[in-house]
Amino acid sequence: MADLTFTLAIETISNMSGEIIQALWETFIMVGLSTTFATLFGTLLGVWLFITSSRQLYYNRSVNLFLDNLVNLMRAFPFVILMIAMIPATRAIVGSTIGPVAASLVLSVSGVFYFARLVEQNLREVPRGVIEAASSMGAKPLTIIRKVLLNEARSGMVSSITVLAIGLLSYSAAAGMIGGGGLGDLAIRYGYYRYQTEVIIFIVAILVFLVIVIQGLGNFISRKLDKR
Repeated sequence: MADLTFTLAIETISNMSGEIIQALWETFIMVGLSTTFATLFGTLLGVWLFITSSRQLYYNRSVNLFLDNLVNLMRAFPFVILMIAMIPATRAIVGSTIGPVAASLVLSVSGVFYFARLVEQNLREVPRGVIEAASSMGAKPLTIIRKVLLNEARSGMVSSITVLAIGLLSYSAAAGMIGGGGLGDLAIRYGYYRYQTEVIIFIVAILVFLVIVIQGLGNFISRKLDKR
C-alpha cells in the first residue's frame, strides 16, 4: 500500500513537471528582482542611516530619528497587508497587480527597509580608527563611504545579502497566496485546495534546497572577502 501511494505521488509530481518548472522560474524572477533592488536601495538607506547617526560623517539627529522610525515601521508591517495596501501603486507602476513582476515590487519595498538595518549594523562593525585615519589623510566623506566603510564591511554585506535573499524567498511563497505566482501559489492551489500533500512536500523540499544553495554560496563568498 505504501509503495502504491509513493508511486502515485511520483506520478502526480511527474505530470506536474511543466507547472513546477514555470513556478520555479516565477520564484526566481521574484527573488532575483527584489533582491537586486532591495540591495541597491537598502544599501543607500542603510548608509544614510549610519552617516547621520551620532559621531558620524553627516550627523543629523532629526534626519536620523526620522529614518530610524521609518525603517522600524516598515519592518513591522505585515507583508500580506503591505501587498494589499500597495495594490494601487503596483497597478500604476507595473500595470498589473498579479504575476511575479508585480509581486517583486512589493518584495523590493519590504526588502529595502529590512536590508537597510542590516547595512547599518555592518557599517557599525567597521573600526572607528579606520574612518578617522582616512579622514586625517584628507579623504572626502564620499570617498570614505565608498572606499573605507563599504570596502571594510563587504564580507558582512555579503552575509546580509544572503539573509535578505532567503527572507525574500520565504516572502515570495506568501506572495503566491494573492496572485504572485511561483512555488507558493502552486503549493496553495494543488497542495492545499486539492489535498495533494505530496505536492506541498515536494515544493517544501525545493525551497529547502534553494535555501541551502543560497546560504552555501553566500558563506563561500563572504569567507573569500573576509580580510581578518
